[in-house]
Formats: sequence, structure tokens, C-alpha cells
Amino acid sequence: MDQFHDIRPYNDDEVAEVLNNLVEMPDFINTIIGFRFAQWPKFLKVPLAFCVKLALKRQITNISNVHEFQMRVASYMERMIKTTTTNVEYRGIEKLEKGVGYLFLSNHRDIAMDPAFVNYGLYLAELNTVRIAIGDNLLRRPFVSDLMRLNKSFIVKRSANGIREMMAAFGQLSAYITESLTKDQANIWIAQKEGRAKDGLDQTDPAIIKMFFMSQKKEKVPFSYAMANLKIVPVSIAYEYDPCAFDKARELHQKSTTGNYEKAEFEDIDSIKNGIVGQKGKVVVTFGDVIKDGFETPEEFVAEVDRQIITNYAIQSTNEAALALQQGLPSTDSAFSSYLERCPENLKETVLAMYANPLKQQQKYLNK
Repeated sequence: MDQFHDIRPYNDDEVAEVLNNLVEMPDFINTIIGFRFAQWPKFLKVPLAFCVKLALKRQITNISNVHEFQMRVASYMERMIKTTTTNVEYRGIEKLEKGVGYLFLSNHRDIAMDPAFVNYGLYLAELNTVRIAIGDNLLRRPFVSDLMRLNKSFIVKRSANGIREMMAAFGQLSAYITESLTKDQANIWIAQKEGRAKDGLDQTDPAIIKMFFMSQKKEKVPFSYAMANLKIVPVSIAYEYDPCAFDKARELHQKSTTGNYEKAEFEDIDSIKNGIVGQKGKVVVTFGDVIKDGFETPEEFVAEVDRQIITNYAIQSTNEAALALQQGLPSTDSAFSSYLERCPENLKETVLAMYANPLKQQQKYLNK
């Protein structure tokens, strides 16, 4: 029996059926229409749906496995990079070896684009793409779940209720990650904590490290050796501009003023869309060093992950400009000043903090 059937990515022999089912989902077709043809008159929706479905059926005819699906995704990724970034730079990727499964433990700014940029760098370097950890809170619409699992995503059951159900979910997830890395030599991408760091402060959740250890702990493997077995590589992703910055600031501002924030039903889906199509400026992805043994507790391990992610973060001109403005100095980046003019007045301080915090956090580490 496939013990990971409900969380793992789709296998090659499942791809054709999933794709054929996808193009018959009205919700999927309507989402594409809303995404690509939002400005078109509503009375054209029916003929548009017919044309979109026809075009999709033509495109999926030649896709029979996960690799072919990802090659189609790569073509869209190349187009997105040309239209929404000024430059994408990869640092430290030359340290990675072919045929080795790495666990990329990453800071988290964007739901879809963080793992997508890591994936694209691995693809360009002719290394295996990653299996992506994604929370089930993002999979409320069936077509989203199918698309993610076609693209090598596996599911983190955040909605598990009760201690017993949560422990079972974490145990299954830990076993899947360990097996992927040690038996399949597959690469894994997972965020350093649940949810994006909306305030720009990167910090690893020790619960993530404890979850990694669960499956090996059952086999009596010491913590330091267990972590070394997983070949964990901290990854720092830095965007010159965050396409979702104003939305994140609105959430943070509301929480700080009212103590509460209720997400709209499909708000995360909108964040995914905005992150894909929004302008990002320069993007820098930095791969740190594989963390070897010598760390005896989750807290010691977390400290090392945080050190690498924060010190390897590529400081952008927007980070420097935001800190200067916070300190009452003139902006060091005129483009950032123009960008701030589009920000609602009540959110400007929150947005400035969001961009300044990575630089302030790094300075604290370097001055220790």
C-alpha cells in the first residue's frame, strides 16, 4: 500500500488522467479566463471557455509524465522572468552535486515564486527539480491541488485537528521527506516556518526541525546524525520589490490596530496570482552550505539555519533606501521613492519596515 498516497506528488502514470480531468473542471477554466481575459466583456465568457478548453486539450496531448509537464511550466517561467524581473541571479548553486538529494530550507516571501525560482535555478544547472511542500490551506479548490501535485508538490496537513491527528500527519510528512531524500535522492523545498515572513524578518520555527527528526528518531538515530543525513541547505531569496507588499502591509496594519485579520476565502489564490504577474525587479537566490553534524539540539540547529539565511540574504537597493527613510535620511533610491508614492499613507511605515528589516537583521548578525 502507498503510505503517502494522500500527500505525495502525482506519479508519471497518473499525469494523463489528472490533466484530462482538469480541462473538464469549470472552476479551472473560469479561473484562466479571469486571469488572462479579465478585461473582456462578460458576454464572451461562454465562447472563451470553449476556446480555452480547446487550446488546453491541444497542449496536454503531448504531456504524459511529470518531466514533460514541468518542461511546459519552464517555458511559462521563462516568459514570466522576462516580463516581471530585471535580473535573476543565483549564488552558491555551483556547490551542489548531481545525484544528491538536498533539503532546501528557505526563507519565505512569496507562496508560488519562492520554490519556482529555486526550481528554475536547479533546472538551469541541470540538477533535479524539487518536491515542494505546500500547506493544505492553499488547496481549497480541487484544481489548485491537482496543478500543484502535477508540479511535484506534496501536502502539509496544517488543518489536522487534535494532538493524535496532528502527530500522525507530522509523522507521515517526516517519513515522506526522509524517504525522498535518502532513498529517492530527490530534492525537497520547504519554508523555514509556516506562512510568509510578511514583516521581512526571517526566523526558523524549531517545530519544523523537530518534524524532520521524527521518523529517524523512531529508529534511534541521534539528532546530529539524523540532521546530517538530510543534507539541509539554507536558502535565502531576496526580491527587490515584493508584488504583494501592500497587501501584506494591510494585513499587518489591521492586526496591529484591531488585533485580528480575517482572510477572504480565496485570498491566498489571489496572492499566488499577484506574486506571479507582479513586478519583482532584481531577484537573488543564494544557496548556503550543507549543514553537517555537530548540532545536538533543534535550537542549536535553528540558530545555524537562521545565521546562514540572514547573512546570505542579498541586500537590495530597496532595503537600503527603506532603512535610510526610517532613519530620517534622504532615500538612496529614486525608484523606491516613486514606488512608495503609490502606497496608501497609513501603510507606508509598515511597508518601510518590511523592506528595512532584512538589512537591520543582517547588520545585527554581522555586528555580533
